[in-house]
Amino acid sequence: MAKVIGVRFKPVGKIYYFDPLDFEIYQGDKVIVETARGIEYGEVVLPLREVDDSEIVAPLKNVIRIATEEDKKKVEENKKKEKEAAKIFVEKVKKHGLEMNLVDVEYTFDQNKVLFYFTADGRIDFRELVKDLAAVFRTRIELRQIGVRDEAKILGGLGICGRPLCCAKYLDDFQPVSIKMAKEQGLSLNPTKISGACGRLMCCLKFEQESYEVLLKTTPKVGAIVETPEGRGVVEKVSLLKGDITVKIEKADDTVMLYECKAKDVKIIKDAQITQSPEEELEPEELEELKELEE
Repeated sequence: MAKVIGVRFKPVGKIYYFDPLDFEIYQGDKVIVETARGIEYGEVVLPLREVDDSEIVAPLKNVIRIATEEDKKKVEENKKKEKEAAKIFVEKVKKHGLEMNLVDVEYTFDQNKVLFYFTADGRIDFRELVKDLAAVFRTRIELRQIGVRDEAKILGGLGICGRPLCCAKYLDDFQPVSIKMAKEQGLSLNPTKISGACGRLMCCLKFEQESYEVLLKTTPKVGAIVETPEGRGVVEKVSLLKGDITVKIEKADDTVMLYECKAKDVKIIKDAQITQSPEEELEPEELEELKELEE
């Protein structure tokens, strides 16, 4: 076991462990630490705790110091420099005739490196651009091509639900999302309705999938034969999140009754089987369009 604190360098970025040494550090404190990129300024989001050695990426680096007022002023200065660097980058890209869209600029705390995050269709030969930028900034230059999901996380925005994007609000890492999840959650396989602002499948599908999987195990499917307080019937409709089902019951007098009740109030005699996967229900063109959303 090792004593660590968890530090984050971006508002919704990954959390990295550091050795606090003998410093009294609390959640919310700002600290100066050594990273693979150099000296960085971060916020403590996980206070002192013990974690298993298997959770640590060796070697565990130390906290250099608790951030001072001078350190905080330097961070503000870096932010101003980032805005100027963005303008210069756009000018240089235009000069070199490159198809690149700048997303973000980041100075390391010690100003030993400037990172430019951009998007582009396909690979870009930016070697000459880097030389040009290095001559202007006189420091190390790093260009990182990012995907559309990372772009949405950095820029932020509102989802189709009207709330801030999950990736920009609280998801510190991206998880794979599949068409199967959308199907199991009863969503239309219309690309415009299941894709987020980034043009890929919505992250919330993965976030909510575990709850749906639990409900699917305990809720009868459409077509299932169930025993209700009003008699035996076939499930006609299911509202998974509400836990409501509608059962079609054929009476002895040849009349048909639609009985609405809670899924927990019926006994499953024979559950229905899913005979087709989402892929089998779609035309090849539709499937190809949906597959692109998973990338």
